[in-house]
Amino acid sequence: VQVVESGGGLVQAGGSLRLSCAASGIPYRVNAAGWHRQAPGKQREFVADIRSGGSTNYSDSVKGRFTISRDNTNNMVYLQMNSLKPEDTAVYYCNVNVKLQYVPPRDYWGKGTLVTVSS
Repeated sequence: VQVVESGGGLVQAGGSLRLSCAASGIPYRVNAAGWHRQAPGKQREFVADIRSGGSTNYSDSVKGRFTISRDNTNNMVYLQMNSLKPEDTAVYYCNVNVKLQYVPPRDYWGKGTLVTVSS
């Protein structure tokens, strides 16, 4: 299983970016999927997740500004980020929870994509 993020970049405060996450080599299906982020000098933190049925959760810091979505057919996960703030600057990581055969589901992580928001 491979997980690859894309879509990061430099944006001014108040702007928008859309992150994409492509999961490949999925043997059965992706259960839950989500985004985390890690700012310089800080621990990785939860941003949002989406269950197989479509229910979503968001951290308080992004609620109302970010929207997570998924394309189950193509094993894609997206994060639409609006009204970006300098404090959103971080490396954003995608993770997918994958159903496997004979063993419990497992989490797979991408290498991250950098989002920089200038003031």
